[in-house]
Amino acid sequence: MTIIRDLIEKHHDGVVALRRHFHTHPELSAQEFKTQEKIMAELSALGLQPKKIAITGVIADLQGALSGKTVAIRADIDALELQDECGKSYQSQNSGVCHACGHDGHTAMLIGVAKALVALKEQLPGTIRFLFQPSEERFPGGASAMTDDGALTNVDAIIGAHLWQPLNVGTIGVTYGPMMASPDEFTIKIHGKGGHASMPHQTIDALLVGAQVVVALNTIVSRSVDPMEQAVISLGVFKAGDTFNVIPDTAILNGTVRSFSEDLRTLLFDRIEQVTKGICLAAGATFTLEKHLGFSPVINSPAISEILARAGAETLGTDNVLTINPVMGGEDFSHYLEKVAGAFMFVGIGNEKTGIIYPQHHPKFDMDEKALAYGVEIMTRAALTLLK
Repeated sequence: MTIIRDLIEKHHDGVVALRRHFHTHPELSAQEFKTQEKIMAELSALGLQPKKIAITGVIADLQGALSGKTVAIRADIDALELQDECGKSYQSQNSGVCHACGHDGHTAMLIGVAKALVALKEQLPGTIRFLFQPSEERFPGGASAMTDDGALTNVDAIIGAHLWQPLNVGTIGVTYGPMMASPDEFTIKIHGKGGHASMPHQTIDALLVGAQVVVALNTIVSRSVDPMEQAVISLGVFKAGDTFNVIPDTAILNGTVRSFSEDLRTLLFDRIEQVTKGICLAAGATFTLEKHLGFSPVINSPAISEILARAGAETLGTDNVLTINPVMGGEDFSHYLEKVAGAFMFVGIGNEKTGIIYPQHHPKFDMDEKALAYGVEIMTRAALTLLK
């Protein structure tokens, strides 16, 4: 359908302008009030009737001229607590807040999809629901608040996209099942007996016990997990002591667990507890373990992933639709997929030739904005296919 390509090209400059607007004026999770206002104004200008949802989110339905299914398309709208150093004219004007994950592009793309589909309203056999979701970056995420407010009522399928720096612009990444892991967190507090560094025999060295725990935890995946399964245990925090000649009585370890199944998630946390307990028992220390379970893993519907892949091939060519391995990052799009069939895809934005080399959550993160047109076209084509 060349009409779709023509519509995308017609609105591309406007989509880029919107992305830059959102990048210049980012807002943190649950604070997206001005972002919400801008989205509602754009949708209202298209003749839609947007409504507020989940406090700072937006929902709007496009009712086609013909009856049929309801397909939802989701974009997340919040930014990160990070100083923007992209150095462009659209660099963030909100100190310490930055769209370094691509949500500015997600928001602009979904408005672009709305513009294209409004023009095709008389041909639509069903309803398109546009979901602009807040608070993806902050657990427990905004997806649950959206569904609590009725975002998926009568919805038959849902799709979403994430702009993805590791993929080159002009490509997309698709999986036909597990795509993103559950991002869980744990904190271990080890309690020993402090004392003078010159008399270690009188202490239970929490720092030394913590160091042994760190090493042991890094053997769990290699020795307790089936090598055909994917799992990660990583520690990002190890704190113990304040001065060079005092053996500390407390050590704190903070890390993350990533997995794709409930059984494996349980195994990993059980092993963390067993390993820590054994080392502490041997040293005479005690410990507490706090678990914070994050989002469920993103598990795509193979049939809907195939629809995204076909839309990608129509847009970019078959060679540029990549079947990718699952990644260990997390996304609360999983919450929607637990309730209705759907799929998530990555849209490449990397371009080494133009300096688009910095990963998500980096102060210099940016994107090749040609990707916005590709994302809009693929989601538009996929939505039309799903309605049929």
